[in-house]
Amino acid sequence: MRTAIVAVMISSLLAACAPVSGDAEPSASGTRAERQCFNISEVDNFRQGRISEVYLKVGRNDVYQLDAAGGCNDLDFAYRLAILPDGAGLSGSRLCTDDWARLVVPGSTTPASVCRVRISKRLTTEEVAALPAAYKP
Repeated sequence: MRTAIVAVMISSLLAACAPVSGDAEPSASGTRAERQCFNISEVDNFRQGRISEVYLKVGRNDVYQLDAAGGCNDLDFAYRLAILPDGAGLSGSRLCTDDWARLVVPGSTTPASVCRVRISKRLTTEEVAALPAAYKP
């Protein structure tokens, strides 16, 4: 009985990680692009763009754009932040495009500010080069 329960749990966890046809957006050529993912531990730097944008530098060359639901307070003067994936830890420390997460920033007037963000996309080399210097992480 226990073996059957464990087998069902493992198969359901593996199925949750499997790609689904709705996971990716169609590209200009009409084919579906794969979701782009990163581990939270790979984030090296961050910078706020416009009021509802946050840019993360991940690894050596990747920059991800996050769109905030309503803006993030105190992010423009923050030296550190925490990224918490939505879903009560089901995704572990891995985030992909179209996933939701929360940014926790030590506040200037409150103990911490929390804002909800969606991982929009990984920027191309050209998009990173086109970012204003103040927005580059």
